[in-house]
Amino acid sequence: MFRRRSDDASSSATALAEQDDNLPRDPQAPKGRPTPKRSEAEAHRRTRVTVPKDRKEAAKQSRERMRSEREKQRTALLEGDERYLPARDKGPVRRFARDYVDSRWSLAEFFLPYAVVVLILSVVPSNVLKFASTLLFMLFFVLVIADFLRLGFGLRKALATNFPGQNAKGAVPYGLMRTLQMRRLRLPKVQVKRGEKP
Repeated sequence: MFRRRSDDASSSATALAEQDDNLPRDPQAPKGRPTPKRSEAEAHRRTRVTVPKDRKEAAKQSRERMRSEREKQRTALLEGDERYLPARDKGPVRRFARDYVDSRWSLAEFFLPYAVVVLILSVVPSNVLKFASTLLFMLFFVLVIADFLRLGFGLRKALATNFPGQNAKGAVPYGLMRTLQMRRLRLPKVQVKRGEKP
């Protein structure tokens, strides 16, 4: 006589209630909608389930979804589309840090080409050239650190001015790491010219 409803029936009823909220209200029905027939509720429950029962098919769908997400992110990195950027590059604070760094000259972006030149000079048999290349490398390294400090303090101050009260955690190291890349190889792609205000 008194039977307890199964969990499936109650969960499907609440799901249907949420989905049918936008239907016009029947004035005779106290719930605001007619109760669906059992066959309709079961048919609706069957159509809602889209997860494949085959594990191989599910894995294939997952791989394709991940591949399309990666492709969207790659395109966004090349074109600067904010919607599909990776989480580390999203937001106005990170965009400002990128633009701030990209609008300025920095010694760090020439570090890799300079290191290659020094490496070539260190292979030359002349001891004088080896010593000179090592000395020049050390001097350049000190100048890069000084440039890092100058750029870091400037970026921190600009972030505090333009984004007061917002969380700018990690934006300064993010900007400084960007300076180590050559300008044309930076991702997301450079959006500002040198000397232009971010």
